Amino acid sequence: MGFAEQRDYDVVIVGAGPAGLGVGAAIARLEQVNFVILEREAVGASFRHWHDAMRMITPSFNAGGFGYPDLNAIAPRTSPAYSIRTEHPIGQEYADYLKAFADHYELPVRTGVAVAGVVPDNAGFVVQTSAGDFRARFVIWAAGEFFYPNIPSIPGAEWGVHFGTVCQWEQIAGSRFVVIGGYESGVDAAINLSRLGKRVTVLERTSVWSDDAPDPSLALSPYTWDRLRAEHARGNIEMIAGAEAVAIERTRNGYVVYDADGCAYPSDAPPILATGFQTSARLIAPLFEWREDGFPMVNATDESTHTPNLFLAGPSVRHDTIVFCFIYKFRQRFPVIAAAIAERMGIDAAPLEEYRLYNMYLDDLSCCDDTCEC
Repeated sequence: MGFAEQRDYDVVIVGAGPAGLGVGAAIARLEQVNFVILEREAVGASFRHWHDAMRMITPSFNAGGFGYPDLNAIAPRTSPAYSIRTEHPIGQEYADYLKAFADHYELPVRTGVAVAGVVPDNAGFVVQTSAGDFRARFVIWAAGEFFYPNIPSIPGAEWGVHFGTVCQWEQIAGSRFVVIGGYESGVDAAINLSRLGKRVTVLERTSVWSDDAPDPSLALSPYTWDRLRAEHARGNIEMIAGAEAVAIERTRNGYVVYDADGCAYPSDAPPILATGFQTSARLIAPLFEWREDGFPMVNATDESTHTPNLFLAGPSVRHDTIVFCFIYKFRQRFPVIAAAIAERMGIDAAPLEEYRLYNMYLDDLSCCDDTCEC
């Protein structure tokens, strides 16, 4: 553990999930770069906090021998499907892949180090942590989203239970549930509750169930559709589109969720808030400019448009209307960041070429719109 006392680095990466480890593996190919990955818990902590029934919705399949990376891989020549022998890993399984990845590539991960702030100075940045200050010329923010639930600002929201805080669905008492939000997490909640014999009403303000968009960031995944169709046949799930929840009320018999049209949906269990997550970049909000949709603004190399040499990696990356919230999407940005850092340090970026060969590098974002896949 020769890096234990070191405090000065070329690059500090915040977060040891798929984004932090993936961009770290790309940086590691630039052998002259001195970097560290800081993680407040354990490698893959977000996935270790998933509830027992939650699985990856993107399938893992090992086709590396034919030049196609596993959708859930974070670097060329690795495959969760090969490593853990399952197509849709649960959180613990995927976290085990991430830990094995970090160990195999000997990535300089320091766990148990909580980042409290990032402060620019003349030499780069001071990264303030529970283990003291670290200094770096570049910072890559890759802390993810799972630990930052998005709680809707509606009256009575405190009565709800956010999807991300559920450990086991069996632990929530009740026979009739209302789920607020009908995208992946909301439908996943409904499926798991139905399997326990619960009756579930899902409220969704948009038309996600009828959306035929080619981008799975905007429509339900085939994996979720397959499970929903199978479970819907049991008659336990009621899907209501165009219903925007505006209030939750606690009653003598349980709870009532009201929508914008005044319709009331009773529940004898706390309503499930499947309302997504906030970007962890909010923890260093002054270092970014912000888009109207609440995500950080970045330039063509995923660098903050407000703070030079601060980069963003992971599901919070947005370029115009392009959403990089799946691993197979945001991993394409790892070599973009690494190449930008290499250029500024005067280092040859040729070792990153393999990412291009593995179809993991987006050169031109202009080809990506609502009519084509990126």
